[in-house]
Amino acid sequence: MGFNERIQQAVLLFRERVSHGPVLVVGNLDADGITATSLIVRALMREHISFAVNIIKQINDSYLDELSSSPYGTIFFVDLGSGYISGIEQKLTGKHVFILDHHYPEKWEVHQSIMHVNPHLDDIDGTKEISAAGVCYFFARQLNVQNLDMAHLALIGAVGDIQENNGFIGLNREILKDALDNNLIEVKDGLRMYGIYTRPLSRVLEYSTNPYIPGVTGNRAGALKFIEEHGIARKGKSETIRLNDLNQDDVDKLLNALHMKVQNNLLGPVYLLRKMNDIPALRDLREFSTLLNACGRMGKASLGVGVCLEDKESIAQAFKILEEYRHEILQGLEWFYKHRGTECVIEGKGFTIIRADAEIRDTIIGTLASLISKSNVYPDNTIIMSMARTLGDEIKISMRISGFGKSAIDLRKIVKEIINKTGGYGGGHRLAAGATIPQDKEDKLISIATETLSRGVVEEQLINN
Repeated sequence: MGFNERIQQAVLLFRERVSHGPVLVVGNLDADGITATSLIVRALMREHISFAVNIIKQINDSYLDELSSSPYGTIFFVDLGSGYISGIEQKLTGKHVFILDHHYPEKWEVHQSIMHVNPHLDDIDGTKEISAAGVCYFFARQLNVQNLDMAHLALIGAVGDIQENNGFIGLNREILKDALDNNLIEVKDGLRMYGIYTRPLSRVLEYSTNPYIPGVTGNRAGALKFIEEHGIARKGKSETIRLNDLNQDDVDKLLNALHMKVQNNLLGPVYLLRKMNDIPALRDLREFSTLLNACGRMGKASLGVGVCLEDKESIAQAFKILEEYRHEILQGLEWFYKHRGTECVIEGKGFTIIRADAEIRDTIIGTLASLISKSNVYPDNTIIMSMARTLGDEIKISMRISGFGKSAIDLRKIVKEIINKTGGYGGGHRLAAGATIPQDKEDKLISIATETLSRGVVEEQLINN
């Protein structure tokens, strides 16, 4: 069975099993999970099927126990579920379950009561070629052709899942074609930095976290100095000048100065949402994705769903959350740079362990690891493991690999090995994975992680050599 056939079968089963609600949609709290949830919610609204929504961090046994006694006969798991199939099979007998996910599956064969749609089942790379939002989009498109008007949400999910790298590949390209054919987005080449078309340049630089600009990010005076020292604008205009105010010589100066600082190519395709012309801060799909991620990470995921459904009040509230989120991100980065060289940041050969304890929110620690992995702080293929304590006496772990090159390391396997020795639960992708373990196992975790990460680096070197 191919991916398209699997989508068709899922829709047929849905039509057979569900004629009315309520349906429960369970989604992940990041941008991909929020857009995936919104796609299914909007599709259910079009079919006049009642529903409820839960946005969660991760599936665990206690949550499944709650669902087993809930009134929902049909449950959608979107952007999660593939890594917890055994638990779902065991605890949700009697429920109609649809798993629309892109994470690597725990296993391929599932109980007949579960419809599992996942690109990995059909040899499609769910880390690069399609996100969970994309899977949900194909389901929605097959259910009702009117749902073509949600192609942009699938692209926002893919952008949020770091699947856009100077263009889309695989099934994401098919979604992009739908979005272009239906006049939902436009694509143009430009400078790929957050707020570059809506904010003064000094603010763009000050609040830039992707890329992180040493001496500039989080530093108002540093941003102004950067503009003035490189001759982009003289003092007095450096606070207000915008990209559109610059001539080509000044744009070139800006690009050269940024390249010296971050050594990344910041030019490339920019994807702009046509229907948001009246809300400039939501036109760029990357900025839209960041807003949704902020809502999820700050515990306001329902606002993110409202933004996707174009609710004006949700949009207004979400922008307030975004400012709080960006402030916390900057504080987290400052904390990291301040604590390098201490026991809070363990830097080994080929790996780094960041122990934030309660200093950084557990829902943001993964974002911090991602930003550091792209900031040229460490050589390519360095494993970055970040840790933060949760409110529930657990430790949240997030792992990333620095740089944008290829790596033979499979972080998902490393996470599984750690969990097997410490307890807890987790999963993810080959280049981005995470877990949650009991807090009383922290010392054991550090010891095991140090040994496991060291071995992972050595194994990669052997493979590459």
